[in-house]
Amino acid sequence: MHPPVMLRALKATAAVVPLPTPLRTASGVIADSPLVLIDLETSAGLTGHAYLMGYTPLTLKALVQLLETLGEELTGAVVAPEALTQRFAARFRLLGTAGLLGMALAGIEMAAWDVLAKQAGLPLYQLLGGTSRPVKAYASFGMDGLELGQRLTSDAVANGFRAVKIKAGYASLAEDLAVIRGVRAAIGPEVALMVDFNQSLSVPEAIRRGLALDEEGLAWIEEPVLQDDYAGHARVAAALRTPVQLGENWFGLREMGRALDFAACDLVMPDIMKIGGVSAFREAAALASLHSLPVSSHLFHEVTAHLMTVIQTPHYLEVMDLAAAVLLEPMRFHEGHAVLPSGPGNGLAWDPAAVARYRLN
Repeated sequence: MHPPVMLRALKATAAVVPLPTPLRTASGVIADSPLVLIDLETSAGLTGHAYLMGYTPLTLKALVQLLETLGEELTGAVVAPEALTQRFAARFRLLGTAGLLGMALAGIEMAAWDVLAKQAGLPLYQLLGGTSRPVKAYASFGMDGLELGQRLTSDAVANGFRAVKIKAGYASLAEDLAVIRGVRAAIGPEVALMVDFNQSLSVPEAIRRGLALDEEGLAWIEEPVLQDDYAGHARVAAALRTPVQLGENWFGLREMGRALDFAACDLVMPDIMKIGGVSAFREAAALASLHSLPVSSHLFHEVTAHLMTVIQTPHYLEVMDLAAAVLLEPMRFHEGHAVLPSGPGNGLAWDPAAVARYRLN
């Protein structure tokens, strides 16, 4: 048995990191990746790493302050993810843990798991009982129009990916169809193609467009209507042959449970930051398995790749390089599969020069 490791300090660093291509959605453009890098320093000299995605730089100051305040409160606590989660649940029972607070708590939990894996001298997936195996992944892109969409997706296929996702929700169905068919022509018939509407449609319009897209052989249609309109999603899912994907905006297992009670989707993709961290992602996957639902991930592929080896119904790992520019060793992919790191921990390690370059003061 290893001796308990105590939390010594928590450092949070805001960084606005360049994306390879600006992420365009039906709701707007994310030109850069607004991140908070977490360093959980411990009495054993081990440091756990995780990062949060703030979606807009406007959230970064608040996230840093939340994390630093929580770190002060936890100084001297044993680094035990389940115990920390229970402590947070009791501490914030009246407030609740959705939104930025929930994101901060999940980041601490992820970093704590990194510490435990490093203490054990194991990659995170081995600590969790998984085995080293390739994890099926898809390359994820934005609402890039026809020409750029064709180039980005065909480059991904040339680099070995056998599945890609694009965003839709253009002003008309005709524009959606033109881009989707153009991308299909570029990537070929054997590559899985997913489409994400980012909550941009009404229920009737989602059904209208979805029925047309039923003829396009898509692997899934993602978040066609407002993410928390579970009754609306259920109507869309019941009307279409194409599977409906949902889950990236579930804050916690209760929201996921409500969606499943409505039969709102055919596939699920929890976001590890919003669902509550490593343990909550595994619980979400267990809940999905009870409904025989395939589980994909949303963002944070460096950590979720480990988890995809230990859940019962793994589907696809989403790959979007939010943090690659500040990592010493970005995750590698081979023939469309994630290559799990062999070293201890989750594999995250910051490039100090890059962090200094992109740090937001």
